[in-house]
Order: sequence, then structure tokens, then C-alpha cells
Amino acid sequence: MSKNTSSGQRSTSPVNRERHKDVVRAEKLQAGYGTKGVCGVVSFSLHAGQALALVGPNGAGKSTVVKTVVGQLEPVSGQTLINGATVDDRTLGFRREVAVVFDDDAFFPALTVEEHLAIVSAGHGVEDVEEVIGAELEFFGLAGLAGTRPYNLSSGQRRRMLLAAAFVRPRSLLVLDEPEQRLDTAMRHRLAARLREEVDGGLALLVVTHDPEFLATVATKALFIADTIHPMTPAQAAAAISTENPHVD
Repeated sequence: MSKNTSSGQRSTSPVNRERHKDVVRAEKLQAGYGTKGVCGVVSFSLHAGQALALVGPNGAGKSTVVKTVVGQLEPVSGQTLINGATVDDRTLGFRREVAVVFDDDAFFPALTVEEHLAIVSAGHGVEDVEEVIGAELEFFGLAGLAGTRPYNLSSGQRRRMLLAAAFVRPRSLLVLDEPEQRLDTAMRHRLAARLREEVDGGLALLVVTHDPEFLATVATKALFIADTIHPMTPAQAAAAISTENPHVD
């Protein structure tokens, strides 16, 4: 495992991946429900060492797109390939390579924060479980809450626990739906810097965000999701959402 120099924490991202090879390829993907699409048809490729940000107004279909990309929703049409294979989130290969955090509080109420992270890391074959968990508890400001059950945490603390669970395991693709939600300014900045460092180290990142500063730090390219899909540079995307940012303190 390699050191994350900006945070001082241990990174569990795979290293030495083949660059310029598609980690994700969406081919004429129509996301929606039943036969009704929620936005324009999406096509993109995402390589190791790239971060694609999906932006657009609330209700545009960004979350629906990413849930379709990772197989949580059936596409209306088109397809997604992850590491060259048709998406099936039930397979071992998918679960080994893809870490996902959506905007929901998915936890076991009887388990403590530390026990959640232990199950995730041990279940993905991490050897030095205690060291990895300790580093993530520290990074996400949860060290003093390791023995606390999630229902006794604040909304922001639960969000940090779910993010920590994505970092305690190996992953070649990380998918985050508005990861900045419910985080304070300092944590948003730390998370953005860490994600960019991991992307520079070879991680493929697909992220939905409404925060222009977070986007400008993390993304290497962007798509504006609406009735038609517009490829953008990170600077263009940050400018496009700067007037609707709900996270400015």
C-alpha cells in the first residue's frame, strides 16, 4: 500500500494501473425509469487517473445516471462497461474493484463505527485492518467516535463514516454522489485534496457535485447533465454551477 502524502494517511487504492484503458465506458446510455428517460443520452469514457464530474441543476438526472452506470438501475437503453465487462454489481469482480457512496445512510444499527469499517476492510482482503481503520478514523475526525453506533451520530458524522468505508478498501473505481454534502468547509477541502491525489495516483473517479471549488480541485473533465449533455472543462463546469452552490458557508 502507498502513502497518501497530503493527508498523511495510508491509501488503499490500487497502484500501477494501465493508463489510457477504459475503466468505465458508457455507450449511448439513456438513464431513467421504465421506458422514460430523465435526461439526454450519455456517452463517455473514464480512464485510470481521470475524474469525471457530473453537474447540472437539481432534478436533472445526475444521480439517476450514476446509479445506472453502476448497475443499481436498469438503463432505458444503451449500456455501461466497467473494466471491459457488462455491469453486474452482484459479481465478485465488480465488488472487488468498485466502491460507491450515494446519499443514503446505509448502516447496520447494531454495529459501531469501527465495526462497520472492520467488516468492509476485512471483507475486501485488507491485511493490516487495524492500521487502515485507525488512519481513516483519524482522517475523517471519527477517532473519538469509533465505539459509537451510527444512530447516535450526527448526519454529518454518518456521512463521514460512509465515506471512510469507501477508503478502507481497495478500489480502482470510486463513485461518489455529492460527497461534500453535510461536510464542513475544512473536511470538504481535505477530502477534495485527497481525492485529487488519488486520481493523480491512478484512481478512476466518477463524482456528482454541486460545489464549484470541490469540482475545480478534483475533476479532470466534466459533463453537464440536462435534456442535452454538454462536455465541459472543470473550469467551465465550476462556473456553470457557481450560482447554485448550496455549500458556501
